[in-house]
Amino acid sequence: MLYLLAEWLNFEGVFNLVRYQTFRAGATLMTALFIGLVIGPRFIDMLRVRQGKGQPIREDGPQSHLAKRGTPTMGGLMILISLSLAVLIWMDLSNPFIWACLAVTLGFGLIGFLDDYDKVSKASHKGVSGKVRLLLEFAIAGVASYLIVGQINTFLYVPFVNDFGIELGYFYFVFAAFVIVGAGNAVNLTDGLDGLATMPVIIAAGTFALIAYLVGRVDYSEYLGIPHVAGAGELAIFCAAIMGAGLAFLWFNAPPAAVFMGDTGSLALGGALGAIAVATHHEVVLAIVGGLFVFEALSVIIQVFWFKRTGKRVFRMAPIHHHFEQLGWSESKVVIRFWIVAIVLALMGLATLKLR
Repeated sequence: MLYLLAEWLNFEGVFNLVRYQTFRAGATLMTALFIGLVIGPRFIDMLRVRQGKGQPIREDGPQSHLAKRGTPTMGGLMILISLSLAVLIWMDLSNPFIWACLAVTLGFGLIGFLDDYDKVSKASHKGVSGKVRLLLEFAIAGVASYLIVGQINTFLYVPFVNDFGIELGYFYFVFAAFVIVGAGNAVNLTDGLDGLATMPVIIAAGTFALIAYLVGRVDYSEYLGIPHVAGAGELAIFCAAIMGAGLAFLWFNAPPAAVFMGDTGSLALGGALGAIAVATHHEVVLAIVGGLFVFEALSVIIQVFWFKRTGKRVFRMAPIHHHFEQLGWSESKVVIRFWIVAIVLALMGLATLKLR
């Protein structure tokens, strides 16, 4: 919105600042943070009144979680509102990548909202059928992949190798949709403790803000030997919005949480990261930067597969963060140590930009 206004005014005077993506990224972060902090208290009060008993707590989960009964969920709506408003204020409205990523974010957020609503209204942790959820997610991811791939090529670029890619052809559409859906559900599985998923998402978004900016610049992408994607630099603004909205939510989600993100937020943020990774041609790097999410998802897959085959468990409880709780780690210890892992993985992901 402001970018179009500045463009109409030929970027005269102070509006010249709006020309620069770095300035708009910083402004977007602060705008999303401000909006989130302002609407947070009243929004949480509204959720508490409307939901009554709040998010259902699993009886078979860690006993310490039973004390969280009554905490409202669907806090992801706060994230979506502040993120969307900040992006629309500062983005270049003509950029197709932003619209594709925003569509995934809001679409996955809607699926998560329906799931959260079903859980709250029925006082059950089951929610919407997994098959229905996946079908809807792949439908949204498929449309977004079509929009994104229309602006880029169909190569899968390999990190640590200088400007090398594997041509996937039409299969790239399927691959891109799988990345988006996989990222959404991986973050969703990670969101099980206060602040556990939020900070790693912020860290990953900050990492991809830098990647998007570098990919969008011809000079930097040539120097680093990474694929250049015209217009991808605008995604740094989207990443900044995720960071600002995430920080605002973390203010209220810090232990003991006043509100839970719910599937509304975790599915949306994960899907957004997946869409950004596809648009910047750094899908493999997302698996490194978001390695914590991958590990959480794998722990569930391994647990289910092994239990069905042998009747025994690999972990005391899955996802893996509950396993460490069962080992006697306090919730805060699990969260902070997982944050440290997320930071290390983000640094490893950034290292792939130069180690080629």
